[in-house]
Amino acid sequence: MEFTIQRDQLTNAINTVSKAVSSRTTIPILTGIKIVVHEDGVTLTASDSDVSIEQYIPMESGEHQWIENITPGSIVLPSRFLGEIVRKLPGEQVTVSVNDRFITTISSGRSEFNLNGMNAEDYPRLPQIEEDKILSLPADLLKTMIRQTVFAVATTETRPILTGVMWNLSDGLLSFVATDSHRLTTRKATVESASGLSFDNIIIPGKSLIELSKILPDDDQLVDLVITDNQILVKVNHVLFYSRILDGTYPDTSRIIPQNMKTEIILSTKEFLGAIERASLLARDGKSNVVRLFTRPDGVVELSSNTPEVGKVTEEVVPSSVDGEDVKISFNAKYMIDALRAVDSGEIRVEFTGAMSPFIIRPTEHDWILHLILPVRTNQ
Repeated sequence: MEFTIQRDQLTNAINTVSKAVSSRTTIPILTGIKIVVHEDGVTLTASDSDVSIEQYIPMESGEHQWIENITPGSIVLPSRFLGEIVRKLPGEQVTVSVNDRFITTISSGRSEFNLNGMNAEDYPRLPQIEEDKILSLPADLLKTMIRQTVFAVATTETRPILTGVMWNLSDGLLSFVATDSHRLTTRKATVESASGLSFDNIIIPGKSLIELSKILPDDDQLVDLVITDNQILVKVNHVLFYSRILDGTYPDTSRIIPQNMKTEIILSTKEFLGAIERASLLARDGKSNVVRLFTRPDGVVELSSNTPEVGKVTEEVVPSSVDGEDVKISFNAKYMIDALRAVDSGEIRVEFTGAMSPFIIRPTEHDWILHLILPVRTNQ
């Protein structure tokens, strides 16, 4: 096996696929990147058994010749050394050659490295996916939907199903739902889908989605999503991103969303976020990170946090409007900050139904996002 390739092309491909390499795997070959050389290009693959990423580099693209001197073959090389070596090589081209004992020579300019490789035949095969359920949507929309939901997944494995984001598609409406049982976020979008295409209870691990968002471009080029019973495949440019789907049934979260509100407050998102961030500065030193909110008779919203061993802080926010009963409620400041950063609206509507009932945050500019936060019981 041998090929000569533009160094920046190889570096970019290694950076992309190495996001799927696990440093804690008990399977030694999964610490490596599989390189397969074909007559017309090179494919790099990495996997940690939950996520697999494959990138193809064509021999030429347009007027550019990326790869030459091709002798087909395959090898698995240790990821942590391969990336560092290629990134620091002096020349613009890199030649990789493998002998019959899997010893790999990587050379560029006057530098030459010899790496012990592994037999690519021992590398696990990627799942074969039947492409009968394909949904295409803009990359920037998918990236935004992930950003606006993935922060709310559970980070502990107490209930594994909650460590994922639940996807649902019905009548051209795509919805993402995430909850850790203390907060909930939903994001919806209208997408163009084939007639009759629908799916529900597709739960994708939050960790997989974070890695996917890193390789999605920021523009509106279309990406293809292929969904099966236990795998999802995302195709973008020359990259294939595979993730397993979590087993189990996601809880019916629609039942916990209050239907009748007693108080509605409309606030500037930026102003409210700044006030919460300042109010939580002292609370972060305590264990609870709790901020208390109450409405005053003069229409001002007051935020406060009291950590006896540190001190107390009080913030005032003047809302655009307050309708309904007075509010006194305590909540986790981090949950509120996460929601406000994800809301993408100049103003928000906060709806309360009582001191110990969940409250809802919605943007005023659109109805695609809903955040729900459970209050915290305090002695104050």
